[in-house]
Amino acid sequence: MTSALELHIDALRACRQCPEMQPPAVAGRAVSSKVMLVGQAPGVKEPIMQKPFAWTAGKTLFKWFQDACAIDEETFRSRVYMAAVCRCFPGKKPTGKGGDRVPNATEIETCSHWLQAEFDLLEPALVIPVGKLAIAQFMAYRSMDAHIGQQFLGTYGGHAFDVIPLPHPSGASPWPRLEPGKTLLQNALSLIAEHPAMRPILPD
Repeated sequence: MTSALELHIDALRACRQCPEMQPPAVAGRAVSSKVMLVGQAPGVKEPIMQKPFAWTAGKTLFKWFQDACAIDEETFRSRVYMAAVCRCFPGKKPTGKGGDRVPNATEIETCSHWLQAEFDLLEPALVIPVGKLAIAQFMAYRSMDAHIGQQFLGTYGGHAFDVIPLPHPSGASPWPRLEPGKTLLQNALSLIAEHPAMRPILPD
């Protein structure tokens, strides 16, 4: 029998609501988990690979979890629900500026109903937002120094949960590799590893 979460992901992948976004939408696996990782938006490789964090940033992200939680990429993908603020590749910035375009407020709002549905279906106990855009969905963003390495109480669409933010692993910013970012990142990963919602996810 097809689960509600599987039906949700099928509908998500068929979404074509934002004219400037570049489909197809990217979705993780239909994992009924109390831990949700929320990224920003797919890069150019993710629609091809049809999974979140499929390329260079993903290698860094999963190395963080391997080192801190002893959980490999395959196990993580099979036990943690992976979402994002926007699900389609936004495209590149205008010529000469480099990097991916940041989704605009209308695109974020349009895509938010997918995230809302996931909170309704999963009722997560722990949310891990990755990067500034994701962190800003759950709290008033100030700076990486102010958010990374701490646990917060978050709310979204009528649901309450713990939030442990992470910096983005793209490598575009040196913040996670320099102090105080390096230590704050390790503190955040330790908090994630010790969170009660992670117990069913971590290897025996």
